[in-house]
Amino acid sequence: MSRVRLLVFNAALGVLDYRVPEGMTLAPGSVVIAPLGPRQVLGVVWEPERLPGIDVPEAKLRNILEVLPVPPLKAELRRLIEWTADYYCAPLSSVARMALGSMAALRGGGTTTEYRLTGVEPTRLTPQRAAALDALQHEQASIRELAERASVSEGVLRGMVGAGLLEAVTVDLDKPYPRADTAHHVPRLNEEQRRAADAFIEAVHADRFTPFLLDGVTGSGKTETYFEAVAAALDAGKQVLVLLPEIALTENFLRRFEERFGVAPIQWHSSLKASERRRAWRAIVNGPAKGGAQVVVGARSALFLPYARLGLIVVDEAHEVSFKQDDGVRYNARDVAVIRARFEKAPVILASATPALESMQLAETGVYRKIELAARFGGAQLPDIRIVDLRKEVPERGRWLAPSLVAEMKTRLERGEQSLLFLNRRGYAPLTLCRNCGHRFQCAHCTAWLVEHRFTQRLACHHCGHEEPVPDACPECGAKDCLVACGPGVERIADEVAEILPEARTALITSDTMNSPEAIAEFVAKAEGKAIDVIVGTQLVTKGYHFPELTLVGVVDADLGLEGGDLRAAERTYQQVAQVAGRAGRGEKPGEVLIQTRHPEAPVIAALAAGDRDAFYAAETEARRDAGAPPFGRWAAIIVSSEDLTEARDAARAIGGTAPDLPDMLVLGPAPAPLSLLRGRHRFRLLINARRSAELQKILRQWLEPLQFPRGVRVNIDVDPYSFV
Repeated sequence: MSRVRLLVFNAALGVLDYRVPEGMTLAPGSVVIAPLGPRQVLGVVWEPERLPGIDVPEAKLRNILEVLPVPPLKAELRRLIEWTADYYCAPLSSVARMALGSMAALRGGGTTTEYRLTGVEPTRLTPQRAAALDALQHEQASIRELAERASVSEGVLRGMVGAGLLEAVTVDLDKPYPRADTAHHVPRLNEEQRRAADAFIEAVHADRFTPFLLDGVTGSGKTETYFEAVAAALDAGKQVLVLLPEIALTENFLRRFEERFGVAPIQWHSSLKASERRRAWRAIVNGPAKGGAQVVVGARSALFLPYARLGLIVVDEAHEVSFKQDDGVRYNARDVAVIRARFEKAPVILASATPALESMQLAETGVYRKIELAARFGGAQLPDIRIVDLRKEVPERGRWLAPSLVAEMKTRLERGEQSLLFLNRRGYAPLTLCRNCGHRFQCAHCTAWLVEHRFTQRLACHHCGHEEPVPDACPECGAKDCLVACGPGVERIADEVAEILPEARTALITSDTMNSPEAIAEFVAKAEGKAIDVIVGTQLVTKGYHFPELTLVGVVDADLGLEGGDLRAAERTYQQVAQVAGRAGRGEKPGEVLIQTRHPEAPVIAALAAGDRDAFYAAETEARRDAGAPPFGRWAAIIVSSEDLTEARDAARAIGGTAPDLPDMLVLGPAPAPLSLLRGRHRFRLLINARRSAELQKILRQWLEPLQFPRGVRVNIDVDPYSFV
């Protein structure tokens, strides 16, 4: 190759051609350093016929400077990058960047220096050093990472190094991971599980693309079933990727994996230290044949890593909305996982107790192979479900738990059993206002109310992260002792439990309290050790946990998810409530679920009460079919934003005014977004509803590419949107 075409990581530059100097060997997928003006840029060699560019004369080409010491990105991964960029209308460079998850790892292994506390008692303790000592117990990381975790400056930590309070530790960046033992603890599967496992194993051995929908009720042993496919892949020298929707689920999964295979899998998520990401990425690239990664468990970003020999993909809790990326490249990891498996010629297992309607439809039409686990493992019974009509059974004034739910909680406490209360709303109250003048506390950067968090004594925006202290007086009228908390959050429910059951040991489980693997592990250990009587939590408690003594689940407000007019509101509500209901009665003792609602006649609530999932899915399917909504039609959103309201409005109108008039596509809008101000940017939305026959992505590109906007305007496309805010 005398010249190559590079995909460089700058969407504005597109592709660039370079000369290959004599003696340098390059192949498609090679990761290189190339000159660009006075700078140097990172790029990936791509097939010229797949990336059209400008033919630059040979004499004007500049030389590639360096080939980085990593294997080239495989053709299968390059095709996945192209497909994702095309389907989600995203820059190719933005998608490709996700494959190079650790830039430091591209330079090779070696060692790095991290720091940890020495245990030496300080002779002089400043407030900053005291805060660092409290925050950094059992922590080891770089100075920068420790400073972020302790919320102090790097200078404070360097002073602690000089004072002997922190010590340097050399870390081997290519230290091999321990090998999994597929015979470590082989489980005894029931007949239903064995049939499912055999189907998965056959597909692994066949080296062919087979998409499975593993549809099993909560507690049916789905994990143990697909673990047998994992074992088959490992025995064949292949790599396995398991995607989880929440980092909070990782701790429970790691423990179950270690019980089965004797070692923990490799993790990949945003909370990893830089050295951990570097080590994991290099192990993934090297593959099992070179002593590298065997099994990777991670968040959605793990999907684009450059696996050496990927032989199985599992998407656990595949219905979860967390698999949809809401910014940057707006992809759905569940759907892209199926495409990656197709390119890799490997089976993919979508596991869920409440599959997405789109997945169910693909199984009905035979695109996915459906495997059902209809009964709980070991003879455990599904819980009884009872509806609590809040219009008839009104909670006491100033409280949110109905008398019947309180009575059941008291009964469980007397028996030494556990209860779980679910409310998908963080904080103490969703709205704080002044009873004197009616002032409502709103985020300065978003059209959203500030949520009171009494544990931290802050008002917080859950959209942009803005926080401010709770004031002593109303900023509008100056009145003191006049602020009123309106509505319940989980903190308020936890306070109510403390009032009605003062002897109960209560745990509050939200993303605010469960913000590290250590915190999650501590919670699980306490719950399993019967050191917790009542768990109060958000969606973090709806899936993945198995507590044999948990026999009562109370859904505080089942109507919350039905508000807002979201296309998938009913489906999400059904999935969420069914998942949290599945936490009850997973041991030998029977479980019970009480669902508080003001709309017991709503189809989704009635289906939950009757335990008739099939009837709910059938009704929801027909409603989607009539509306031409997914999976029978296509949705796409165009989100226009700017710090200047006029700019954003004018750009949105320009887009709406040039909308193509096509028989198989309907354009709605532009209109202000429900969150019309987000992180200081004014937002407008257009929604496109197209038939399956429409070439939606091609239409969107031809429509938007000719339009020119001011530099401050951003135009984002969201194909198959899940969020409508």
